Amino acid sequence: MANSLFENARNAVNRMTNRQNNGHAAGQQDMQAAKQAIQSAYSQCSQEEQQELQQLEQKLDAEHNSMR
Repeated sequence: MANSLFENARNAVNRMTNRQNNGHAAGQQDMQAAKQAIQSAYSQCSQEEQQELQQLEQKLDAEHNSMR
């Protein structure tokens, strides 16, 4: 299950960035869903996965800042 949560978080962030890269505005709900997926994954993943989740959070924050 932990791997599934991690994959869900990765996929949610990728969906957000793909929308942005294709010229489509990602909504606030998309952003919130991605953040929740990341937070859910933190509790049940390895140290290495936690580091990648931190990178995903940074990527998500960068996308959020570019939306403003």
